[in-house]
Amino acid sequence: MDKYELVGIVDATLVQEEKERINKEVCDTIVKCGGQVINSQVWLDKQKFFFRMKKRPEGTYYLINFESPKSAITNLRQILRINENLLRFLIVKI
Repeated sequence: MDKYELVGIVDATLVQEEKERINKEVCDTIVKCGGQVINSQVWLDKQKFFFRMKKRPEGTYYLINFESPKSAITNLRQILRINENLLRFLIVKI
C-alpha cells in the first residue's frame, strides 16, 4: 500500500461539530475504499481565501495522512467530488 496525504477545505462558517462530522465522513470514505487512516488533524483554521470558493470567503483546512492501494484512489476522488460539503480537496502521493 502506498502513502498519501489528503488536504480538504471545509467552509469555516460552519459549527465545529459540523466540520468534525465532515472530516469523519472523509475518513470513513477512505476506509470504505480500502485505505487506512494514519493521522487526521486541522491544518489551518479560518484561513481567508485569495478568491472565493463556492461563494465562501474563508475555509478550514484538514490534513489527512493515509495508506491505500493505488487502484482505490480513483474511486476515492470520485466519491469526494460528489461531497458538497468539501469546497476543494487534493490527494498527493508521498
